[in-house]
Amino acid sequence: MSRPLRVLTWHVHGNYLLYLSRARVEFLLPVAPGRPGHGGRGDVFPFPDRVRDIPAESVRDAEFDCVLFQSRRNYLEDQHEILTDAQRALPRIYLEHDPPREHPTDTRHPAADDDLMIVHVTPFNALMWDSGPAESRTIEHGVFLAEDARATCELSRGIVVVNNLARRGRRLGRDVYEKLRGEVPLDLVGMDSPAMGGLGEIDPRELARFEARYRFFFNPIRYTSLGLAVIEAMMVGLPIVALATTEMATAVDDGVTGFLSNDPDALIAPTRALLGDRGLALEMGGRAREAARDRFSIERFASEWEATFATVAGRPVEGTRVAPRSELGSPR
Repeated sequence: MSRPLRVLTWHVHGNYLLYLSRARVEFLLPVAPGRPGHGGRGDVFPFPDRVRDIPAESVRDAEFDCVLFQSRRNYLEDQHEILTDAQRALPRIYLEHDPPREHPTDTRHPAADDDLMIVHVTPFNALMWDSGPAESRTIEHGVFLAEDARATCELSRGIVVVNNLARRGRRLGRDVYEKLRGEVPLDLVGMDSPAMGGLGEIDPRELARFEARYRFFFNPIRYTSLGLAVIEAMMVGLPIVALATTEMATAVDDGVTGFLSNDPDALIAPTRALLGDRGLALEMGGRAREAARDRFSIERFASEWEATFATVAGRPVEGTRVAPRSELGSPR
């Protein structure tokens, strides 16, 4: 029996890797103690058995079909340090998690001139990056949560989930968060959140259940990708209050599944309305849940990744076929 399609990648974004592991391929994660991005599976996320650790020094002797880069470090440094020349000639994908930082419209992607595929996670990101002649496509997020993670909205407060907000400043909306926190009750969770009076980190396996008690989810971020935390909150059934920037403007239907505005002052009254009306929060959150299930289905996500891996690697994933590259489509 032939072995499953095998992908070498790195543990960069734990939640994303957990959802990606729903694709029916094997993932090899290089492990090198003390080296950034080489932590392997770790013990935080419940990865399936097809996600396996491999010592970084053993990668050169391993057999795999495709390399999946998830950061500039992976692409510019790691591949040259742990892969052989033959392995660097294997089919490769660069999974781009973020919009461009240097300039929003005129930044050339670091892999734009290479013979590989760039996969973007939102249409906004694909639009803003200059991907040059590189083949590219968009695979939007897919999310699954425990069935008992359902919004009750019993707590008349908003929840904010941002890591290292004190350090990351304006791009992640520190000032926006502080402004709203002065007007309505908000709880901040995430790495180093106590530096801003927050509650600290919540185990990723418990976050959905933890936030289900809140009246709404507030996202203060100005400029980043569409965060998985937002989609997970929608899946729980929380209304979303956010700035109408990046892909957020298409993910949230203003006045239907939450409230959007690029004027933070204009968000104060809607949040107060949610705080004062649990029924309104449950109604809007229910619509948010349905919208998220329609757009961010884990089944669609896994299927699109399986088709991409199979086509790029030139060998099928069990139960799928190797589709022509033209069928993968252009960015959504």
